[in-house]
Amino acid sequence: MEFTTFGRTGLKVSRIAFGAGPIGYLDSDQDQAGKVLNLLLDQGVNVIDTAAAYLGSEELIGKAVGERRHDFVLVSKCGKKVDGVEGEDWSARLVTETVDRSLRRLRTDHLDVMLLHSCSQEVLEKGEALGALIRAKEAGKIRFAGYSGDNLAATFAVSLPGVDVLMCSVNLCDQANLDGALSAAALAGKGVIAKRSVANGAWKPLDAQQGIYRDYVKPYMERFAAMGLKPGDLGFSGPRDWMEIALRFTLALKEVQVVSIGTTNPVNAEANLRILEKGPLPQEAVAYIRRAFNETQERLGTNWPGLT
Repeated sequence: MEFTTFGRTGLKVSRIAFGAGPIGYLDSDQDQAGKVLNLLLDQGVNVIDTAAAYLGSEELIGKAVGERRHDFVLVSKCGKKVDGVEGEDWSARLVTETVDRSLRRLRTDHLDVMLLHSCSQEVLEKGEALGALIRAKEAGKIRFAGYSGDNLAATFAVSLPGVDVLMCSVNLCDQANLDGALSAAALAGKGVIAKRSVANGAWKPLDAQQGIYRDYVKPYMERFAAMGLKPGDLGFSGPRDWMEIALRFTLALKEVQVVSIGTTNPVNAEANLRILEKGPLPQEAVAYIRRAFNETQERLGTNWPGLT
């Protein structure tokens, strides 16, 4: 397993994280979640990425690997109303209560990172939500605070001294943050996690998508079709290679330390680990994909934003 330093946090992190959205949104049972989580931890993956809003994912993680807490860096997200907390979205009360809720559900006495979950720049400027996270840090409930989001709000977030970690969308169909928030984060020494790292499988037919991901993937499917990428142009043999191409593209981005990818299936988790072993996509292939993204935007007369 390859490890790197997570920005100025100093944490040593694996290049890929387990993204817990699918185990929450796709109704995984405890046995299924436990198999995937323990497999990945046994193979050296040491970052788990969840959120208060991912339905039951925090509870599944706590029950499955709470006793292995020393084995992983734990990331969660908060800010909007969820069951069991009181207060207005982005208020100090709601953020504080959600941190406490996450600690209970994840069966831990601290979170390594807690992120504000896609709030607006206006919310960040107000300072109440981030201030609540900083107080949670001072109380020892979290080690580092950060922001999960995209576009101008993400660029603004990394300018804030209280933000140590940025999570944003970046993949072969979503590159807006590369020249904005990600560049700013790299200059500021922030830890960076890529979400939506394989474009939600935009090359698959829509009926192959599950649950809420059918809606998530539609804009990426449109972009992917417009870009007209072909595996042969990137040194690969055919459509079966798209998952490898997508994951290795995101792994190749120098601004990104951790690439979050979720699954409910241990077989898929093992396949992702095999892709990781192959290393980042060659720079000529990365450059080809970046040109295709920019040239397609120019041809269509549009600017594709980062998708939250």
